Order: sequence, then C-alpha cells, then structure tokens
Amino acid sequence: MSADRDDAPNGPAPAADLHVHTTASDGVLTVPELPAAARAGGVDVVAVTDHDRIHPELDAPVTTHDGVSVIRGIELRVESDEQRLDLLGYGVEAADELQSVTERIQADRKRRGAAMVRQVEDRLDIELDVELREGFGRPTVARAIDESEAPYDYNGAFEHLIGDDGPCYVQRYVPTFDEGVEVLRDSCALVGLAHPFRYPEPERALDHARDLDAVERYYPYSGASAEREETALVNEVAAEAGLLRTGGSDAHNRTLGVDGPPESDFAGVAERLPDQ
Repeated sequence: MSADRDDAPNGPAPAADLHVHTTASDGVLTVPELPAAARAGGVDVVAVTDHDRIHPELDAPVTTHDGVSVIRGIELRVESDEQRLDLLGYGVEAADELQSVTERIQADRKRRGAAMVRQVEDRLDIELDVELREGFGRPTVARAIDESEAPYDYNGAFEHLIGDDGPCYVQRYVPTFDEGVEVLRDSCALVGLAHPFRYPEPERALDHARDLDAVERYYPYSGASAEREETALVNEVAAEAGLLRTGGSDAHNRTLGVDGPPESDFAGVAERLPDQ
C-alpha cells in the first residue's frame, strides 16, 4: 500500500480509493487507464463503483491490472422512507437478482436520458451530442450542455436545467432501500452507505447505515469546519454499530486518491474481500 504522507490534509494518506466511476457509467476513465491514474494519485487499490451497473470488463470480484488491485463494485441508488440514498457494494460476485435489477435500471436510464435530452434541446433550441448507452446519467447530459452553444457550463446545467427541481428533470426508477440491500448482500462481500453528508437528512441516512457493513467515512466534502463535525458523527456511528470505515474520491474525472481510507481502516475492508 501507499506510504502515509505527513502533509495529508486529513491525516494519513489513503491506502485505497474505494469510490471511482468509469466510462461504464458517467466517468471518463477506462479500465486500462486505471493503473496510471491510481499511481498518479498515490494509491494501488481502486474500487470501480459505477452507478447502478457492474463494469462489464471486470470478470472477478478482485483483479490485478498492471500492479493495481481493482475491486469490482457498484453504487446503487435506493429509495428510503425519507430520501434517496446511495449504497456501495464491494467485491461483487455474479448474481442473477442483482443483474436483473441493474438491467431494469439501465433500461430506465436510457428512457429517462432520452426524455431529458429532448426537453433540454426543445427548451434551448439546440442539439446535444450525446449517446444513449448503458450507464447513461445526468453528468453526461451536463457535459454535453457545457460543450454546446447553450449559455450554461457543467454546474449551471444542473442548477438551471437538470437538477432535481429543474425544468428538464425527469424521474427514474429506483429500488427501495430494503430491495437494494437484499440484492447487494446476496452478491457483494460488504455493503456500505455512500457519502452520508450529501443527503438532505444526514442523521437519518446514518441510521440506515447501522444496518449495513460499512459507512463512507473518507470523502472530499467541501468546507473544513463542517467536515470536522461530519467526521466526528460518522466515527461515532461507525463505532456504535461496528461498521467498517470506507471512502474514496467519488472520481468522475481522472484524479484518484483525493480521499480514501488509510491503511488502518482499509485492512478491515481487505479482510472481507475474496482472494484474487
């Protein structure tokens, strides 16, 4: 694993980046590009956690690519009673039920994507250069808007057009929390809650984490003062519920190692993963 860096802003340097998106959903990295990006970020373990999809080019729960360990994972959006949450599954085995759920989600993603693109094009009188493929998501639409003649950049596309309250937003199918946990437990070595402080009700989200194996403790939230409070609460819940503490950069770009668990926390995760 990577050596600790004394100058790391939040303590020891990450030993792994356990939250990475690729071109299988709405990221820009391909699997062959992961090793170089991981080394540049100072990590030698990466979890590919594409949205609602198992990466088709990863053929085992853990594989080695040019010296970098790649964990086959997934980020699955689910609906709780209060809000939508994201679950992270690690060490994914082949499982028919999970495959069935993700296939339904992906079909709906394409339907929803086509509807959003059509609404944006009609509203702005432009034509977007997008491909409705597996893993299609709103970041793909936002990038296309940014690259078009529209008067919005990537962030503005979300703020003014396709955000949850935007005029071009389209609802999509999301499994329930219980359904998501069940299919992930049947197919993954461990299941955790992603970025608890990105939800409208973080404490309610953490209540759901108590029923899982892990919680994403290491995450690049903005705001140093808020981060101290967030860290303390996540640590408290993890200790009370006996949760593993995971984390990652949530990379949709090529920059890995921005955040992630240090060796002391990653060791517990590694023990739960299948051997290569």
